Order: sequence, then C-alpha cells, then structure tokens
Amino acid sequence: MGKTSNTTLIILAFFAIYVIWGSTYMLNKMAVMEIPPFMLAAYRFVVAGLLIFGIARLMGISVAITKKQLGNTIIAGFLFLGIGNGVVVWALRYVDSGFAALEISAQPLVVLILMRLLQGKKIKPMSVVGVVLGVLGIYLLVSQKEVITKEGSVMGMIAIFAGMLSWAYGSLFVGKADLPTSYFVNTGYQMLMGGFILALMSLGLGETWTSPLVWSGEVQLAMVLLIVFGSIVAFTSFNYLLKSVSPEKVATSTYVNPIVALLLGWYFLNEQISMQSMLAAAVLLTGVYFINTKKTLAIFERFKR
Repeated sequence: MGKTSNTTLIILAFFAIYVIWGSTYMLNKMAVMEIPPFMLAAYRFVVAGLLIFGIARLMGISVAITKKQLGNTIIAGFLFLGIGNGVVVWALRYVDSGFAALEISAQPLVVLILMRLLQGKKIKPMSVVGVVLGVLGIYLLVSQKEVITKEGSVMGMIAIFAGMLSWAYGSLFVGKADLPTSYFVNTGYQMLMGGFILALMSLGLGETWTSPLVWSGEVQLAMVLLIVFGSIVAFTSFNYLLKSVSPEKVATSTYVNPIVALLLGWYFLNEQISMQSMLAAAVLLTGVYFINTKKTLAIFERFKR
C-alpha cells in the first residue's frame, strides 16, 4: 500500500514539474506585461508561503526549524526565487515565454560546468558531446535576427542566463544543505524567504506597488494559478523529487517544460515559433539528453539526502 502510494505521489509530482511548471512561463508573461516583475514575484511567493504554513497548521504539521536550517532556506530562497525566478520574470517583458523556456533548458549544461569548476568533477565524453551541442543550440537560439533586434532582448537573454546560473547553483546547494525534513515545510520557508527578498528588491528598484484588486481579471487569474499550482504544488513536487528519485529523472523535466511553454505561448499569446527556434530546440535538447545520461549524472547521487 505504501509503495503504491509513493508511486502515485511520484507520478503526480512529475506531472507538476512537467506540465504545471511549463505553463508558468505563459502565466508570468501575461502578468508581467501589466504589473512590475519583482512585485509580481514577491506577491506570488509571500502569499504561497503563508498559505503553506496555514495548511501545515491545519494538518498538524510542525513548522519548527533550526537556526541553521533557517539560514539555508534564506540562501535557497535567494538562489531559486530571488534571482532564479525574479530576474527571469523581469526578462519576460522583453523575450517570448517559449524563448525563455528554451534558453533555460540548458540548465543541465550549466550544472555540469559548475560541478567541474567548483568541485573538480570530470566531464565524461558523452557529456562533452552534450556541452558542444548545448552551446550550438544556445547560439542558434539567441543569434536570430528577429530576436536580437527587439528592444531589450539582449538584456533579457543575459538576465535569463543569470537566473539559470543561480537556479543551477541552488540545486547543488540544496542537495547538500541541512533543510527541514518535511518537503512541504521546506517549500514554505523557501517561498516566504524568497518572497521577502523579492519584495526588498522591488522596493530597492523603485517599483510601484498596487493592490491585486485593481489588476485586470486576466492577471488576477494568472496570479492565482501561479500561487496555487506554479508555487505550492509544483515547487513542493520539485523538492519532493529531489529527495525521492535520482537526479537524472528529475532532470527530464528539462525536455518537457520548453515544449509545453512553446505550445502555450503560441496558442494563447500568439508567439511565433521560427524554423531556427525549432532547430535550436532540437539541437539543444539533444545536447541535454547526452548530458543527462545515467552514467554522466551518477555524480549527482552524492548530492541527494
């Protein structure tokens, strides 16, 4: 019974990081065209964090945390949400949601390089092929004339890379850090800490804060979906999977998220998908496949708790 229950949870968690997270690019794009990006992200994660703690209280789940764990959740919140999410939401003002998802699909490549630079891990031959293909795919993606000639697009691409770098480093940090054992509570603290950091960033940048009551109905709906599904459900699923299955399996979301984002952006936001973007996607995701081979990502096992 327990095994069946765990299997069901794992399947549902994969659905969350595959489909729900793939849809957050479109939802963020819809919202950020009307309201400031860091305010948007701060609202999203503070509310999500508070809701998680409220649910935990109703369920009788302890939210006790040590000072060390609190410090680690602040760091994780900053890496995953303050930079990893905040600057990407900012970039969505200047690039298409599908484009952003494709660029972020290179994250396994970045993780591999970080492990080489920071921990001296050797890059396997198959991964070398993956890195070469990944670099080629990124070049094909960002070199499109119709992309680089758009106002602010270059800064948007740089911001997305910074967010991807922060998220990749955060993934390595979380794998080794002392964090709350409850995936739900761990997510709640990361959301709340990340949300507070985003609020400070927003105020520091001089963004004008507005009440959700004055937002359009479309943005209000996008925010509700981002909070409930994109934050509470998907991020809790992500933390659960990081501790429950092998890293190469979690990394498969890298193949699915961009496809979901591209299709939703095309259907709902009328974003154009060029032939070069499709070629870049094929090359880039092939590179990610080579990087995500079981032999290559076996080195991630030591980062599991």
